[in-house]
Amino acid sequence: MSKDHPTVLVVEDEPAQREVLAYNLQAEGFHVETAPDGDEALIIVDELLPDIIVLDWMLPGTSGIEVCRRLKTRAETNGIPIIMLSARSEEVDRVRGLETGADDYVIKPYSVLELMARVRNQIRRVRPAAVGQRLKYEDIILDAETHRVTRQEKPLKLGPTEFRLLTTFMEKPGRVWSREQLLDRVWGRDIYVDSRTVDVHIGRLRKALCVHGGEDPLRTVRGAGYALG
Repeated sequence: MSKDHPTVLVVEDEPAQREVLAYNLQAEGFHVETAPDGDEALIIVDELLPDIIVLDWMLPGTSGIEVCRRLKTRAETNGIPIIMLSARSEEVDRVRGLETGADDYVIKPYSVLELMARVRNQIRRVRPAAVGQRLKYEDIILDAETHRVTRQEKPLKLGPTEFRLLTTFMEKPGRVWSREQLLDRVWGRDIYVDSRTVDVHIGRLRKALCVHGGEDPLRTVRGAGYALG
């Protein structure tokens, strides 16, 4: 599945709750991955780098609060928003969850509609193009709703793959993306594409961005991948 649809990782040990959350998130247009415990969640995060995590505090094995702490102390994962779910309603618990790095804290039992709104709010922050917002980097403007890109106020012709690549770069300028991460983000986990294909499409994107002149804004990081700026 293409990562045009933001990916939500639901970490919940109660099967019924996990299914309800997955169903409602899929109905909202999200791609959903699930994990029944903290240890599996950490493995999935390393493989997938989801856009957002809905994380239960009380989990078998590694607790949700420990999962949150580990993810927020690593450079590769500290930017992933985490919505913590917990039956702990005391102020001291909410403070502990937020101080550990959770971006939001929702007390059980919760309204599914409210939780969906909180997920959308976090997605709007980290994947603005996914909700149709315009992105701007220096003289490049990308309109996700109309699928149009301009540079120096001149239109650029991009293929669908190059458009998704540019969207990925413009949502997180300066971040270095490995070929494997770009394959997952742009092509999706369910489609096999050789990593060399990334280089081909990066070359096409570079050519399109510089068709009217100007410096190449993409940076090759030796042994690591590519970045915008």
